[in-house]
Amino acid sequence: MKTLQISRRGMMKVMGAVAGVAVAGDSLLAQRTTPPTVISNPPRDFNEPTTYFTDPDVLSLDPAFDALTVPNTAIRRLWTGGGFLEGPAWSAVGRFLVFSDIPNNVQMRWIEDTGAVSVFRNPSNNTNGNTFDYQGRQLSCEHLTRRVVRYEHDGTVTILADKYNGKHLNSPNDVVAHPDGSVWFTDPPYGGQLYEGQSDAGGSGQNAAGHINPRIGVSPDLVGNFRRELPTGIYRVDPSGRVDLLADEGVLPDPNGLAFSPDHKKLHVVSFAKFPGDTGRGGDRSVYTFDVGADNKLGRPAKFSDFMIDGVKCAPDGIRVDVEGNVWAGSNAGREVGYSGVTVWNPQGQLIGRIRLPEVCANITFGGPKRNRLFMAASESLYALYTNTQGAAPA
Repeated sequence: MKTLQISRRGMMKVMGAVAGVAVAGDSLLAQRTTPPTVISNPPRDFNEPTTYFTDPDVLSLDPAFDALTVPNTAIRRLWTGGGFLEGPAWSAVGRFLVFSDIPNNVQMRWIEDTGAVSVFRNPSNNTNGNTFDYQGRQLSCEHLTRRVVRYEHDGTVTILADKYNGKHLNSPNDVVAHPDGSVWFTDPPYGGQLYEGQSDAGGSGQNAAGHINPRIGVSPDLVGNFRRELPTGIYRVDPSGRVDLLADEGVLPDPNGLAFSPDHKKLHVVSFAKFPGDTGRGGDRSVYTFDVGADNKLGRPAKFSDFMIDGVKCAPDGIRVDVEGNVWAGSNAGREVGYSGVTVWNPQGQLIGRIRLPEVCANITFGGPKRNRLFMAASESLYALYTNTQGAAPA
């Protein structure tokens, strides 16, 4: 048998080639672990199934997030065509999702059995946040009428809150139910504009110059000639009907989304952004956490996270908490494409994952028969993603 002879120089060439393959392999691995952005070319079509086993826009930043995701499922766009979508809420009994299209003044409904989307309530009084209480009744925050209402099982509507100390609310934004029968909501000023509700009266709030006529296009029985009467605040509606102020503008300005921890001993609240008429320093687009006392009083707020990611301010809006205490937040990164969608944080405020969407995501909820599907109301479209966890009830 002939022995193969190889020179030292030949050996170096072979070793160099092997090293080159290894480097190329490392480079390929790096590419695979860095998913394409939502502005890939050609752009991803969220109406179609993904060709990847693991969705490239579900980003795991910590091993803890891997336990919350399902590799063989993808982000799906369920519907598009809204003006600005908000307030997704899951009806466990009806097995449907209700969500708000604020500027179009309707509530929409997605039905799980058929996937059909249709108008649910028209008009909706420019509803923003929605949820269902522990008795299965829908709660809604109305911008137009500046009140929180409950839809009873017999079809009647109960006004839970429209004033505090005799003064009109600003524009209730988001709402959550408590097992004790109380209802907690935030009251920033964002509904006091034409696009999302009823403009403030001339000389007040966002209509300080008085050039806007708030009566145009609004039914006479709904025109309140509202003007800014209250600072922003967080409120609780007691089962008796009493409305209590839990935190005023000096404690946490411009409150937006809110959610309880699974044991209801903590309340997470978004502080969004300053608007005309605010008397305080204005929100900083961060999430703060309050301890909830046995008397339903709130402790001092502690900053949960400032939502700065890679130097980008991923402003939170609507938030939900899963059964492990992780905080899921709709992300508004403005023109920073690839950072809007959903951010996910562990109970200590550490970022563990992101879900990228091609639109700003205003609000989210967990739903589906097993309450393990994340529904995302994102600007003009409704998206959904199955998870390996459940939302802390109710939706």
